[in-house]
Amino acid sequence: MINTMYRTEERVISWFAGISKKVSGRHFLISIPFIWIFLFFICPCLILIEISLSESIIASPPYTPIVEWLSGHMLQIRMNLENYMVLFTDEMYIRGFITSVLIAGVSTVCCLLIGFPMAYAIARASEHYRRILLMLVVLPFWTSFLIRVYAWMMLLSPSGFINTLLMKFHLIEAPLPLINNSFAACIGIIYAYLPFMIFPLYNAIEKIDYSLLEAAYDLGSSPMTAFFSIVMPLSAPGIYAGSALVFVPAIGEFVIPELLGGSQTLTIGRLVWNEFFGSMSWPTAAALSIVLLVFVVFPIVFIQRCRETKFLSNNIE
Repeated sequence: MINTMYRTEERVISWFAGISKKVSGRHFLISIPFIWIFLFFICPCLILIEISLSESIIASPPYTPIVEWLSGHMLQIRMNLENYMVLFTDEMYIRGFITSVLIAGVSTVCCLLIGFPMAYAIARASEHYRRILLMLVVLPFWTSFLIRVYAWMMLLSPSGFINTLLMKFHLIEAPLPLINNSFAACIGIIYAYLPFMIFPLYNAIEKIDYSLLEAAYDLGSSPMTAFFSIVMPLSAPGIYAGSALVFVPAIGEFVIPELLGGSQTLTIGRLVWNEFFGSMSWPTAAALSIVLLVFVVFPIVFIQRCRETKFLSNNIE
């Protein structure tokens, strides 16, 4: 009996030891990003969903729990969907969504139009100048983000450098309204997120085999036709990645619209801030955050799926 128990204990210990050996190596390394995503993405999203389905109260925290134990061992679940309904019926929230999408979309397109020639020039430069140009792209990150935004406030203000210079050369008679509007918010976002467009584009353009361009020239193709038929399609992964890296944070940006856009520029980021810290309506702010997350994530996932399907179909053909 004792020998049997001892053998059983040995088998259990050896079984756990075998599992620990398997998990401690490759599986542990693979699980690290999943654990990171679960702790810092899924868990906060679940907390926001819970808050968005609650009701606002004057307390700490300023919302009611959605799950409560009542007397008699009864479990009560109350979900308030009004926080989501008001987002699609109130004109203020609808205007905030439209403004955020327009500012983020225009900024993304401008970053692409400015960043593509810069990335192409860096990729075609020699190795020595390429390092210098890449360092110049990274150089603004060495300065604080707020300092750079405040610098743009000084440039765009009615008594700033731009208006002063234009008035000095008698190009304008009165200062131009360059600040406290959507134009200033777009300028700030383009300046802040332009490197996030340049680096993915540079990574994609650098991998292009330029002998394809030479072959196109030999076959009688013009430089413009060869560029749009060879360089643009091959740099599409960089365009998708750069656009996502600019559009996703830009649509929820708070600091730049707050400092450069003024009170007239109502964006989702400002609405979330006002609901959280102004009116203390945490459920409405959480619902805004969840709707913004769904609005941003699902189109990106859909585009990625379409790209994967197109890639598989091209390989099959």
